[in-house]
Amino acid sequence: MHPEPHDELRVASFRDLDTTTLYAILRLRVDVFVVEQECPYPELDGRDTEPGTRHLWFERGGEVRAYLRVLRDPDAERIGRVVTAKDARGAGLAGRLITEALTVIGNRPAVLHAQAHLADYYATFGFAPSGPEYLEDGIPHIPMAKPA
Repeated sequence: MHPEPHDELRVASFRDLDTTTLYAILRLRVDVFVVEQECPYPELDGRDTEPGTRHLWFERGGEVRAYLRVLRDPDAERIGRVVTAKDARGAGLAGRLITEALTVIGNRPAVLHAQAHLADYYATFGFAPSGPEYLEDGIPHIPMAKPA
């Protein structure tokens, strides 16, 4: 009997990502945000490589199953690019990543731009709306913040 494979949490800066993992992360982001959600936008925005950026993901057997990044902005840490592979949805991986991201952030304020239909979900982690709803690439979003 082989043990059931499990999802392993990983955290790295850009310089600590190997090329195979980076490719898998970027492919997942493009597959969901650009292809599945039909939003042609600059997915590679230049912020992944910033020294303060932390990449968090779950992988199983070399496959990236869920991902987010934490950017260091002047006044807060910014959680973004929260994504789960289609075949891994419903397993709670995104929530586990957000919890881990908040641990990584510590006692600095945190912000994110939530797709509007997920605002209540992010509220369960202590985020509250911090501005009006807006459209980004045809999808309603709402800025949210969590104080330090």
